[in-house]
Amino acid sequence: MKRLAKTFESLRSQKRKALITFVMGGDPDVGTSLSILKALPSCGADIIEIGMPFSDPMADGPVIQLAGERALAGGCTIAKIFDMVVAFRKENSSTPIVLMGYANPVYRYGVDKFAHDCADFGVDGVIVVDLPPEEDQIVREALGNQFVDMIRLIAPTTDEARLQTILDGASGFLYYVSIAGITGAAKANLDSVRAHAALIREKTDLPLAVGFGIKTPNDAQEMSAFGDAVVVGSSIVEKIAQLREKSDRLGQDAPEMAAVLDHIRALSGALKASA
Repeated sequence: MKRLAKTFESLRSQKRKALITFVMGGDPDVGTSLSILKALPSCGADIIEIGMPFSDPMADGPVIQLAGERALAGGCTIAKIFDMVVAFRKENSSTPIVLMGYANPVYRYGVDKFAHDCADFGVDGVIVVDLPPEEDQIVREALGNQFVDMIRLIAPTTDEARLQTILDGASGFLYYVSIAGITGAAKANLDSVRAHAALIREKTDLPLAVGFGIKTPNDAQEMSAFGDAVVVGSSIVEKIAQLREKSDRLGQDAPEMAAVLDHIRALSGALKASA
């Protein structure tokens, strides 16, 4: 069984929702980013989403844009993110990893090579934000050949007809964007999310993750009622941006890490409390 499917099945048996944590690969530097990555599961992250930095991140708000700029300035590349995944997998073989980013870096890396390396190095799923279903066939087939999930996005504006197109070829889980806007934007309308999530669940058995606009433990707890997982990104990345020291030797136990890791623990605790 794939790691993503196994994780969701295990959490369902516990009647608990997954916490998906987003971090930008290489932010604020590769060494610190790897230390954070390794620490996330012990703090309560059930699935880890790693951003692939890109110079024109159209779906991201200023917090994640700046994180991408820091990562790029530090020389982070897809190859270095794969190195981080390899290092992570030496210590953790069970926590799913999803890469999230844009089509340009994937095509520059080489689609087939990217898919092969995802499978070889321990990546479980990929989200390509700017590839709609009509344009993702090359990437989707390359990933599918390597048994890596192609995770699709659903917007608040997605109607029933469009939903069928999105579901055709989706795997792993569905990422429901709870607001019509960029990452880190205002909180979603709960009634709207509730109604749309119910429609989606009528059409598919794929797990549903809700993201965008979820910043606090209370936000995570509220949104967990509508899906199988919640995704938290901008508020975590904000904590990372506030690290007082930039050093490849900044380990998991350094006091500079406390704000980041305590925030993850609080998010996880809120989801466990609502189980």
